[in-house]
Amino acid sequence: MGQEEVAASRRLIDEAFNQGNLGVIDEMCADDFVDHDPIMGDQDREGVKRTIGGYRQSFPDIHIDVLDVVAADDKVVYRWQGDGTFENEFMGQQPTGEKGDPVNGITIDRYEGGKIVESWSQWDVLTLMRDIGVMPEGAAAAAGG
Repeated sequence: MGQEEVAASRRLIDEAFNQGNLGVIDEMCADDFVDHDPIMGDQDREGVKRTIGGYRQSFPDIHIDVLDVVAADDKVVYRWQGDGTFENEFMGQQPTGEKGDPVNGITIDRYEGGKIVESWSQWDVLTLMRDIGVMPEGAAAAAGG
């Protein structure tokens, strides 16, 4: 796996999440792309665009930093941290106007022919759920969040 794929994974995060350029998904991901997400389940490119658009609507100042990157074989693995201010409804929850704790995650992108064909993410869903009020603070602490 080369530096081109590492740069592509970084670009996808920066442009889609941080800048709101959802068209980059069509450019960087294969036609048969599948994203495996712990909240949304398996999604194609259009589903990912809707999901990112929803996050950007609810957390307009969302920002994700890629902290570490490892590339091997056909995969790019990166550890990231994201945050944003909860300004609009999300998953039926009314906004708090507050910036919650940073959410941490790890994503694996698998490449074929220079495009991402599959992506897996695991991230701290408990912190997000606590910060938007779906879970009481003590429940997240008891669950290790």
